[in-house]
Amino acid sequence: MTDDAQIFDRALLQRRHRRTASCFDDHNFLHKVARDQIHDRLRDIKRDFQIIKDVQAGDFQDDFEALKLEKNSLDLVTSTLNLHSINDLPGALTQIKSSLKADGLFVAAMFGGETLHELRESLMQAEMQLKGGVSPRVFPFADKQQMGALLQRAGFALPVVDSDIVTVTYENIFKLMHDLRGMGESNIILERSRTNPGKEFFMKAAEHYQEHFADREGRIEARFEIIYLIGWSPHESQQKPLKPGSAQSRLADALHTDEIKTGERP
Repeated sequence: MTDDAQIFDRALLQRRHRRTASCFDDHNFLHKVARDQIHDRLRDIKRDFQIIKDVQAGDFQDDFEALKLEKNSLDLVTSTLNLHSINDLPGALTQIKSSLKADGLFVAAMFGGETLHELRESLMQAEMQLKGGVSPRVFPFADKQQMGALLQRAGFALPVVDSDIVTVTYENIFKLMHDLRGMGESNIILERSRTNPGKEFFMKAAEHYQEHFADREGRIEARFEIIYLIGWSPHESQQKPLKPGSAQSRLADALHTDEIKTGERP
């Protein structure tokens, strides 16, 4: 997530996206959930946006690392589940903020840090047993605190960050990995192992997953954390936090209690 770090193989990502484009609609249920939530947030805002840029994970021609957005040109930018695999995420957020007109809005959904922790643990345990070490096999997802800090760093006003956990059940680990490939979300980490780990590796991972993360019906559970981001391009009409000491009433009055000044004893 640092400015110049190259974590992901973006060329490989684009190749896999092109290869899965024809079947993407069969695996895009998480994207539908995220887009519905984005639409709900926009309806709550009750405002018409005239010039909009909508970047979706299924629209593989759009790539935030390659987009050249004109400054002060857009009223609204939305992004659905495609920020998690960007190498220069701070730079992408800064570009988005710069593309917005004053009082323009950015709304996004992205995979968060709790995503696929069951799969990550199962693959790690299998590799530790067979090879005595681990290699990166699942994305290093950002968390809510990190994303809030990055929105502020990019210059967004009134940032809001929240998340939902979507739990999906599968017959086994192989059905889960089939869905991930269909989404175009298989491993693109640059430091990934290029060696085929073999059948025994996946069988051990499947056993660990089944033993530790199965529901009462014997189906494995996979959790996806979806983080939702809202940020505004600054404008003088927006609410601003009160300066310290400028409150019109005391908290003690609201709580019907006595105020104790610093250094005093009750």
